[in-house]
Amino acid sequence: MGIYARYLLPRLTDLTMSRKLLLPYRQRVIGGAAGRVLEIGIGSGLNLPLYGDAVEEVIGVDVSPELLAMAERATKRRGLRVRLLEGSAEHLPSNVANGSVDTVIVTWALCSIPDVAAALVEAHRVLRPNGSLRFVEHGRSPDASVAWWQDHLTPLWRRCSGGCHLNRKTDDLLRSAGFTLTHLATGYARGHVLWRSCMRDRRNPMADVVPARP
Repeated sequence: MGIYARYLLPRLTDLTMSRKLLLPYRQRVIGGAAGRVLEIGIGSGLNLPLYGDAVEEVIGVDVSPELLAMAERATKRRGLRVRLLEGSAEHLPSNVANGSVDTVIVTWALCSIPDVAAALVEAHRVLRPNGSLRFVEHGRSPDASVAWWQDHLTPLWRRCSGGCHLNRKTDDLLRSAGFTLTHLATGYARGHVLWRSCMRDRRNPMADVVPARP
């Protein structure tokens, strides 16, 4: 791991993701969390202050020890029960058992997971039958001209942004992993449309996703 990835990228990630523009999206996603929560890509813990009394515990997983160290400091700012685990979303730690989680939270992390399909299969595995996955992501634009730029910029962009893809079609990935989307809306957030095409729920307004069961 180079100096940029180890020292600079975690701080840039924290700075970028802590913008006030993103706070309303976080609040809408986190507002529906309850019970035992698994947060995939918890990063520097920016969501931790937003969890309400309905949440019993947050299990935060991230591959970056530097970001987890920032999240550890965030856990001390309130009395929420939090466990931080270093590991990949594609292979969740063994102590996160099958069907043991009520809510999975993902905020702008599915774009950068190397094997996102495997990560979503893992999320599906650990969710209880009546559990839900709630997320906000940027993704592939429905506009052909924007999608063209996303496709052409992604190879360079992901090299300097921790693996972030501008062009992943998150809803299709979720369906392929066995999830049923109950609420989904897409639109452009304020700013550059190439990487701010966000998935939003019309009612909540973030996507609320439940696992399909046989």
